[in-house]
Amino acid sequence: MRSNAPKLGVYVHWPFCARVCPYCDFNVYKDRDVDAERWRAALLRDLEYWSARTEGRSLTSLYFGGGTPSLAPLSVIDGVIGACAEFWGFEDGAEITLEANPTDAEQSRFESFAAAGVNRLSLGVQSFDDAALNFLGRDHDGAEARQAVDIGLKVFPRLTFDLIYALPGEAPAAWRRALREALAIGSKHVSLYQLTIEDGTAFAKAVARGAWSPPDEARAADLFDVTEEATAEAGLPAYEISNHAAPGEESRHNLLYWTGGDYVGVGPGAHGRITGDGERRAIETHLAPQIYLDAIEASGHGAADVAALDAEARLSERLSMGLRLSAGVELSPGEWTALGFRAARIAALEDDGLLVRDGARLKATRDGRRVLNALLAALLA
Repeated sequence: MRSNAPKLGVYVHWPFCARVCPYCDFNVYKDRDVDAERWRAALLRDLEYWSARTEGRSLTSLYFGGGTPSLAPLSVIDGVIGACAEFWGFEDGAEITLEANPTDAEQSRFESFAAAGVNRLSLGVQSFDDAALNFLGRDHDGAEARQAVDIGLKVFPRLTFDLIYALPGEAPAAWRRALREALAIGSKHVSLYQLTIEDGTAFAKAVARGAWSPPDEARAADLFDVTEEATAEAGLPAYEISNHAAPGEESRHNLLYWTGGDYVGVGPGAHGRITGDGERRAIETHLAPQIYLDAIEASGHGAADVAALDAEARLSERLSMGLRLSAGVELSPGEWTALGFRAARIAALEDDGLLVRDGARLKATRDGRRVLNALLAALLA
């Protein structure tokens, strides 16, 4: 089982932020008097629990997300990395990523994270334009964002940063200029996300009361086209619907998600997928930080739910994740057989120029990726 098991990674969710952004619907909380030692002990105990259930496997990646994990005490980051090395061990060339905000970009702090083993930094820049940053509720300005990227490029061997586009009134020409300037900075990976209005966020409330409106579907599609063209011209083509990289610079951890790999999830609200004993299990941890801590101290783990995925759920997950990739998803003969009753849907989507079959591989075309949510709804209904 182990030799045939998918690659394995670990995701650590640090749920605290200095402030909660108006577009964010992640499981995040304002940073208030975190007990570093208690959190360190809890995360290590949760990791130990899952290492016993994935015995004999090593890690291809470790990802600290959030929230803002760069706000976590260094003892927590260092402790988790050391525990992962002890419990599993890292494969050669394993990727260890830490998310950070430009306001945390002190060179000495970044150097401490690098010394602990972090070898990839993911910066939540979101924009280099002051007006856009103000609209997005960010704590930094454009100058701080550029300085953070410069420091990150000096300290870490791999760096990526996020940008958000499709802001109200954003024109394709303006986005093209902003994107070209951002790509000229020199990072070999960028994550470019269209602004989405998530239920329950401050932005959802603003849109509901008519304060402003996001771009319509036609404008959003035009902005997506600009994104694909500009990144390809810069040598960072899309390898996933929102992620662009030079060859070999793709996020190894996120590829686990998109290619059906396994991952342990610890921290409040983290998810995991573990394959073993002929089953693939979905794990969800407790959302509330205090409940998560209490659960670990009482039972040794923070899982709120562990459920075996049936064949249909596994196939739906494979398609919904794999079709995000430009390379698409390679399906086994059994999976193609299971898709048999959807053959007419696949054929119709091929006729519409949204899907293409290449041997055992199914891919969304560029037009298909522009309307991926609608494509998946039609395919998986």
